[in-house]
This record gives sequence, structure tokens and C-alpha cells, in this order.
Amino acid sequence: MRKLPPLSALRAFESIARNGSVTRAAAELHRTHGALSRQLRLLQEDVGGPLFDKAGTGLQLNDAGHALYDLARRGFDELETGYARVLRQARDPGLHVACSATFAMRWLVPNLERFYRACPDVRLRLSMTSARQMRGEDADILIAWDLSAYTSADRARAIRLSGAAFGPVRAPGYKPARGRAVRIAHDYTGRAWENWQARDARPMSFAREITFPHTHLCIEAATAGLGVALVERRLVRRELEDGTLVAPRGFVEFDDGMMALPAQGRPLSREGQALVDWLRSALDAQAAAGAD
Repeated sequence: MRKLPPLSALRAFESIARNGSVTRAAAELHRTHGALSRQLRLLQEDVGGPLFDKAGTGLQLNDAGHALYDLARRGFDELETGYARVLRQARDPGLHVACSATFAMRWLVPNLERFYRACPDVRLRLSMTSARQMRGEDADILIAWDLSAYTSADRARAIRLSGAAFGPVRAPGYKPARGRAVRIAHDYTGRAWENWQARDARPMSFAREITFPHTHLCIEAATAGLGVALVERRLVRRELEDGTLVAPRGFVEFDDGMMALPAQGRPLSREGQALVDWLRSALDAQAAAGAD
């Protein structure tokens, strides 16, 4: 049998401690001042001592109060986050997948029909975001190639999906001034250019650099003739096939491949495993086709 504090009294205490006032807590919880005072009295009787000291006309947490408030705050925060997740799953069931907006628009969504044919019982709910914001804490699975900003524990539990091949692309008619091109870079994954140059023995000199917050914008800038962008081969497959972009240096494999990072503390579901298996197959098939 669990030994728990009176939960309604604990909720009242947490609000009083956070607001520093019974009056403000009563307004927040839509209760009367007297009702919250009784709840606080009940909790202090259960604890066996006071949780607040008088501080002028207000209340100040004592040592026991601080300890209980830290415990209650963490518990309520976790319960609030978890309950919101349960509500979303109940109202909008499906596997929540987070990925970059460019990967979603240029690869995942165009291939979803194939996924649903292979896995008709799985429904995906997508969150598209920028590399700067891509944490995926509330997603069941995060798809990304660059996990350098994540903890070593996160990187260790990530699931490799496929290799990632990057190369510089430009419009076929692009003519760099004085033979030195403009480098188009991503605001938040600048190390891609460093990784590429470390693998390509031929130096590439740039006059200057322009940056964009999304890979999609980098691709559009290259297509418009603004310079040379470094992108993963799959993301520009259409432009390479129709001649809108060319890749004169080809593409090189990075050590970091496409990865799937399951949500921390939640086992990979049957639906999540189905997506991982399909992504491995589909990404590898397209990589092999692009290498031919």
C-alpha cells in the first residue's frame, strides 16, 4: 500500500508555495481562502509540523516546506507532461515522429504512400522543426543525421537507419566571381561543410558565406544561382535528375548516418519498430539507386 500525502492538500500546498500567497493560490485553483487554509492545515498535520514560517504579512517556506515543494513541483511537472501526452494519444492516436522540415517535405511525405502500403495499421503524426529546435522530447521517434548536440547516452541508444552522403551542389549555369564561389551554409549544422572538406582531398575556396536556417532554403538558394550548398544526396534527387542542380564533386559518406532516436524512458513500440524497419529498407534502397 502506497504511503502518499493527501493529494488535494498537496496540490493546494504546491500552489501556495509557488504563488507565495494563500489568496493568489485560491484564485488560481478557484477555491476559497478558507478551503485552501484547511487543506494546508490538513497537510501539515499529516507531515507532523509546519511547512511555512511567517514573513511579515506573507508566508515563507521552511526547510521541510522547501523539501516537500521541490518534490511536489517535480512530481506535478512530470504528471502534467505525461498526462498531456496521454490526452494527445487518446484523441489523436498515432506514432509521433519528429524530423527536420526539409527531410519531411523532400523525403518522408513523398514516400508515405509506400509506408502506408507496407504498414497499413500504423498512422504517423509528424512534427517538423528546425535543426536548432530539434530535440523531440515529446515525440516517440526523432529522425536526424546530426546528433552531436545530444548526450552520449542519447547517441548510444540511437538506431542507425542508413548512411548519409553529402556533396556540394550548384545551378548548372553558376559562375563564381573570380573563380571563388559563395558558400551556402546552414545556420545550425555548419559542421557539415567541415566534415565534407575533411573527406574530399580537393580544396574548395570560397569568397564569402551566406546562411539559412533550413536546408530547404539552402537548396532553393543554390537553385537560384546564389552559390554552392552542401546537402544530403536524397534531398536533391529530383533536382539532380531534372538538371536543376549539378553535383560536380559527387557525394561522400559521412560517419554519421541517418539515425532514429526513440523517446527516452519509453520502449520502442510495435509501430515504432515497423517504422524503423521500413525506413532502413527505403533509405538504403534509394541510397543504392543514387550510387548507381
